[in-house]
Amino acid sequence: MNEREVHIIDSAYEVFSRYGVQRASMSDIAQAAGISRQTLYNAYANKDEVLRATIRLFTERALKEIEKGLKTRTTLGGQLDLVFQKIAKEPYAIIHASPNAEDIIQGMNAASRDEIENSNDKFCAIIERILTPHKSAIRASKLTLGALADYIQRSTSAMKQQARNQEHLDELLDALKKLVLQSV
Repeated sequence: MNEREVHIIDSAYEVFSRYGVQRASMSDIAQAAGISRQTLYNAYANKDEVLRATIRLFTERALKEIEKGLKTRTTLGGQLDLVFQKIAKEPYAIIHASPNAEDIIQGMNAASRDEIENSNDKFCAIIERILTPHKSAIRASKLTLGALADYIQRSTSAMKQQARNQEHLDELLDALKKLVLQSV
C-alpha cells in the first residue's frame, strides 16, 4: 500500500471503530481521511474493498511486528506469546474497546471473510516456521507441522472470538501454549 492508501485505511479503521462497519459510510471514511468521496472511490470501489484493505493492513503490520519480535525471542514459549499477542490479544482489546464491538464483528461479510482466511494462512505459515526447529518432537507426538500450526492459528482465532473477557482469553491462550510446549 502506498502512503495515501495507508492514511485512508487508518481513517477507515477509526470510522469503523466509532460507528461500526454497518453504519459507517464511504462519506464518513472520506471525511475522516480529509479527502473527497471521489478520491476515496478512485482508490476503493466500495466499503467492502475498504474493509478488506483494513484487514490486509492489520495483517501486514502484525506480521512485521512478529518478524521483528522473533529476532529477540529464542524460546518457543516466548515466540508463541508474541504470536498470541498479535493474533489474539491486541485485536481482542482493540475490538472490545470500541463501543460498536458487536457491529464490527457482525460487519465481517463474505468478502471480508475471504480476506480473513488469507490472513489466517499467513499467520499459519509463520507459526509453522516457528515450530520447524521442533519438527522431530512434533512428529514423535504423531503430529505434522502443518496440522499443529493450523490448529494453533485456528484455536487462537476462535479464542479471540469466544473469550468472555481479556482474563478468560489469557487463560485460554496459556492453556494452548502449555499443550503445544508439551508436544515438543
